[in-house]
Amino acid sequence: MTVLNHRVQHWNGPSVSLSFGVGYDYLFFMSKPACPMCEMNEVLDHPEKWECVTCGHEWERTPEPEAAAGPRVVKDAHGNVLADGDCVVLIKDLKLGGGNQVLKGGTKSKPIRLVDGDHEIDCKMDGMAIALKACFVKKA
Repeated sequence: MTVLNHRVQHWNGPSVSLSFGVGYDYLFFMSKPACPMCEMNEVLDHPEKWECVTCGHEWERTPEPEAAAGPRVVKDAHGNVLADGDCVVLIKDLKLGGGNQVLKGGTKSKPIRLVDGDHEIDCKMDGMAIALKACFVKKA
């Protein structure tokens, strides 16, 4: 069983002892690579390279994979691509979070606006401004 003990000294206060159980030391080295020469996990993180604490070997960092530069594609429940200004129809009844209201399946929206986040669609239905997930609508 591996236990790490740390003492933290606050400005003018008492020291605090923190103990972490098994597996905590694994979390420290999870994102760092192992040394290609000695295969140890104790490496230093420099901006442009990695350095092994054990053998002193230095190697270049691999570049981070770049995110897709293209526009975000939002598809409805049937796989049709949605765009700003499209109208959508609910494919099933949806309960609204704040009360006992329900939006019925088949309700048509006003023109939509696509936004970032897990609720990709902002629109108005039955006079209410709501955010919807694209998997609950189809293109009208």
